[in-house]
Amino acid sequence: MHPTDRPRRLRTDGVRPLVSETSLSASDLVAPVFVDATTDERVPIETMPGHERVPVSEAVARVEEVRETGVEAVILFGIPESKDAEGSRAYAEDGVVQRAIRRITAETDAYVIGDVCLCEYTDHGHCGVIEESAETDPTLTVRNDETLALLAETAVSQAEAGADMVAPSAMTDGQVRAIREALDEAGHEEVALMSYAAKYESAFYGPFRDAADGAPAFGDRRHYQMDPANRREALREARIDAEEGADVLMVKPGLPYLDIVGDLRREFDRPIAAYNVSGEYAMLHAAAEKGWLDLEDTAHESLLSLKRAGADLIVTYFAEDLAKRL
Repeated sequence: MHPTDRPRRLRTDGVRPLVSETSLSASDLVAPVFVDATTDERVPIETMPGHERVPVSEAVARVEEVRETGVEAVILFGIPESKDAEGSRAYAEDGVVQRAIRRITAETDAYVIGDVCLCEYTDHGHCGVIEESAETDPTLTVRNDETLALLAETAVSQAEAGADMVAPSAMTDGQVRAIREALDEAGHEEVALMSYAAKYESAFYGPFRDAADGAPAFGDRRHYQMDPANRREALREARIDAEEGADVLMVKPGLPYLDIVGDLRREFDRPIAAYNVSGEYAMLHAAAEKGWLDLEDTAHESLLSLKRAGADLIVTYFAEDLAKRL
């Protein structure tokens, strides 16, 4: 007996590209850029090989390096010169991200996204205004409603600096509505909004917290970021953000949450983003350094899996390296 159905017929080199179901291109990718107000030179990020913090004076050059690979969009994260309890440098007119955005938008054609959160700017490392007793009582963390005004102010300040899109990542209830209303009232109706709709309290963020100097000084973020055990809750979070005016819905991290990416793709008629986070990047680099994996092939397969699950765009630290291959 011989098989009557032979899928292998469509795996030969000539036809394989014609029947490939998923494609990945440089235009699908967003490259993170870290801008540091505390340095006058580029500083390598030890836990994220190939990446650096750059001073504001180098922001344009850094973005041009990204664009030369074919990647057209960047998302900016800032390391401020000082921190305080309310993260006031996040929404300062002369804040590190605001200054970088002005330079980048004036001198390049890059599509610029501003990350909107306070954790990199607060002296306690949490994503908003905290309870006074939070340091001694870890069950008390961020004051949700008091934080909304600061997130909205941060988003408006980035829009006024020239950001094309803002991306609230604090997982604060009502943040999308607060930011959308503030943007519209300030005359920035054209600025898009990408919400970190399903952002999990994940163990994969470690290298990023080193890069952005944003680790909590005490406690953790489990009271406002999502429980990794929860799937249905992600749909609820995304639905709220969609109803409040989010233009793009993001899942973070990416690879451990492919089911969530797929769920959002099926449920919503707007672009879905996935964040291929620092821990995913670092673990592939670590395995490649041991000679256990081929870095470029595994990185490509990882991002392809995110596209196959339903992501329209991917924020990834592999953006430049893979864009050259693509």
